[in-house]
Amino acid sequence: MHYKFLIYISYSYAVPIGEPLEQEILSRGYTVKWFSDLENGKKAIQNKHNFLKDIKEVIDYQPDIVLTATDSVADFISGLKVQVFHGFNAQKRPSKKNAFSHFRIRGFFDLYCTQGPTTTSGFMAQQQKHPHFEVLETGWSKVDPLFPLSKEADNPKPTIMIASTFTQRLSLAYQDDVYDEIKRLSKTDAYNFIMVLHPKLPLELKDKWKSLNNKNFKFHDTTDLIPLFKKADIMFADTTSAIQEFLLQLKPVVTYNHTFAHNYLIHIKTPETIEDAFKKALSYPKPLIKNIESFITQLHPYFDGKSSKRVIDGCIAFLHKDKSHLKRKPLNLVRKYKIRKRLGFFTLKSYSKPYTIKS
Repeated sequence: MHYKFLIYISYSYAVPIGEPLEQEILSRGYTVKWFSDLENGKKAIQNKHNFLKDIKEVIDYQPDIVLTATDSVADFISGLKVQVFHGFNAQKRPSKKNAFSHFRIRGFFDLYCTQGPTTTSGFMAQQQKHPHFEVLETGWSKVDPLFPLSKEADNPKPTIMIASTFTQRLSLAYQDDVYDEIKRLSKTDAYNFIMVLHPKLPLELKDKWKSLNNKNFKFHDTTDLIPLFKKADIMFADTTSAIQEFLLQLKPVVTYNHTFAHNYLIHIKTPETIEDAFKKALSYPKPLIKNIESFITQLHPYFDGKSSKRVIDGCIAFLHKDKSHLKRKPLNLVRKYKIRKRLGFFTLKSYSKPYTIKS
């Protein structure tokens, strides 16, 4: 049987999540199209030959499976709605009920393709409360290109990757004293720095860090982080979800003012301690590496680079599966109105039960 897939995004950082899925779909001879419901994502996919420019084209396309790397999806288009996630659970802040917002159920999805045991257990608990979807652990498509792992980066001098989140109170990129210290270190000739900033950060902030460019510091304006992960020996970050992606390589991460005192990270709170933390991280302390190993066993225990394959296999199987045991999705009127307003397309049509094609 021939299947039509839609990769549904909002922001440019979702493109590296969809591309391994696209490759897997095309390798099977199926059809795949891209769509973004926001301008940021539209710009990121405009050079692709297979993107749909507006919601009317999406409706006419009539996808069988919608792979969603954002928090919401148009409920009125055809297809099984599958959440493939736009990041790991970064644990930036707990909610009032001390349950992380990563596990919030918005009532749009039929299937959650989870990244590992910690994500699976969280959504399985939610599924018991909201039995209108199912959960399948597959691993995360974005990190497929990371595998097989390189033993170590082949650098003439230590290479440190700097990454930052976009929330101002959590982001190291806003800290002038951190900027000054990295500027100083970049001139010592002891380290090589590569840096990326979240696409949502202000342009003037990016320009500020770009101004540091020299033979020991290179700013990269990209959402394709995996080539940079492979080049780096350690990471310096705040609470960005890039931390979890980087840790899959069993490489240490130094965090600045992280919300939680995780034992698999090296935590600092002042710029005066940055260089000492770098030296510690570059020594690859055995207790730290052991803690990282324990953490990623629960985060993402898949090192075969075949998570996209598991996602596509699982989606096709679930598409044909009897779903009569699942309840209808919630009315969700406010969220449905917001997605219609965002897309400029108003309709009463809504798929309240999981899309199914009988075998």
